[in-house]
Amino acid sequence: MKIIESVTEMIVEVAAWRAAGKTLALVPTMGALHAGQVAMIRTAKARADMVVVSIFLNPLQFGPNERIENYPRTPVEDLALCETCGADVVFMPKPEVILPRGHATFVSEEATSKPLCGASRPGHFRAVTTVMAKLFNIVRPHAVFFGQKTAQRAAVVRRMAEELNFSVEIVVVPTVREADGLAAGVPNREFTPSQRLEALALSKALKRAKEMADSGVRSPDRLIAEATHIMGQHRRVRVIYVAIVDSQTMETLREVIPGRSLLAISAWIDEVRLIDNVEL
Repeated sequence: MKIIESVTEMIVEVAAWRAAGKTLALVPTMGALHAGQVAMIRTAKARADMVVVSIFLNPLQFGPNERIENYPRTPVEDLALCETCGADVVFMPKPEVILPRGHATFVSEEATSKPLCGASRPGHFRAVTTVMAKLFNIVRPHAVFFGQKTAQRAAVVRRMAEELNFSVEIVVVPTVREADGLAAGVPNREFTPSQRLEALALSKALKRAKEMADSGVRSPDRLIAEATHIMGQHRRVRVIYVAIVDSQTMETLREVIPGRSLLAISAWIDEVRLIDNVEL
């Protein structure tokens, strides 16, 4: 496994792979890898000849009330995990390489990014699409892999790729859940036992709403009310949003449409922000 920090070196490596007829997969991460990203790397390895895992802590993604200093950094563990999972290259550019001083060019998707996390985290998805566009130009992947937990991110990047004519497939890998149902994620490792019990309210709310939808309930209002009620029983859970949306456009739905509907949730557990979702 190679570790590459230079954009030029990454471009040269990619050119050689493509000249040899290799298929390329990209798994974009911000480091502090967890079981969900392990699943993405392994899925990418099964579908492509060469797998690039990017580790780039995007400073643009952090809002006014979010501190980049609080994001965990585990480079030694991350590299070991990438090698175990079969990554061919870990692309680890320094912040100033991707976003040099005076950087003033941005890529912004203006529809799919607006609701849900877009409404509660202004500028977040502009940060995502800007860096993803740069990674697409540098790595030139045939496919890029996201987790179902970040369904809106995948949808935003998919629309950007389609409208800017990037020839890349967006692949969404099912959410990995820990034994108690909590979706795998960076914050999990920091939870106290009591915080973790509170955080389980999200997966419990999703599970109950899915059971209701599977039994024939088609009213978003009923499903949202039930999910909100379950989370409201936990005093440390502060709901940011509960919504049923089209899984591709993130537009609000008036009726549950099997195969197209996504129940998306975001909430604070004390000072930790979580997201989760389930397809209905």
